[in-house]
Amino acid sequence: MVQSNGVHTALVLPLVTPERDWRPVFPADEVALSGEPYTHLAISWGERQVFLETPTWWDLSPMTVLRIAGIGGDGLLHVEHYVRPAPADDLRPLRLTHAEYARLVAEIDRVVPQGQRVSYPGYGDQDVFYETGGHYTVRNTCNQWTSNTLASAGVKTGWWTPMAGGVMKWVPDSAE
Repeated sequence: MVQSNGVHTALVLPLVTPERDWRPVFPADEVALSGEPYTHLAISWGERQVFLETPTWWDLSPMTVLRIAGIGGDGLLHVEHYVRPAPADDLRPLRLTHAEYARLVAEIDRVVPQGQRVSYPGYGDQDVFYETGGHYTVRNTCNQWTSNTLASAGVKTGWWTPMAGGVMKWVPDSAE
């Protein structure tokens, strides 16, 4: 599935498939509410300072926006754990073949922290942030990461999708 809050997008993936068991990669014991029967993960990439210092979009300072627009910032991975998420306007299902999904997994693996991991508490009890690579810029946004990751799997997307709407326009509405 592809998720959007109107500003930021994420990929929502089954926790276990033949192509990948995400449990050892992103263990539930790394979130505060670790005892739930999680079935899915939402994985997204974004700018470190925005993720860690902006709990709501109303907390985003103009200075942070100007800094990102000018020089960018370090990338950070955000992982949320879900129990049976249901399709909705902001959470659209996307069908991939096994081969497409394997390519999607391989692309995500490129940003998964290796070795000693540095993590930070998330916004709530079911999410966590991880240090990762990449440099966030106006040309390489969180939504562009989602779009590029989908494109690596063979999903048709726009060539530049800095905004959430630019990603979501390529994902059919769940009602269609």
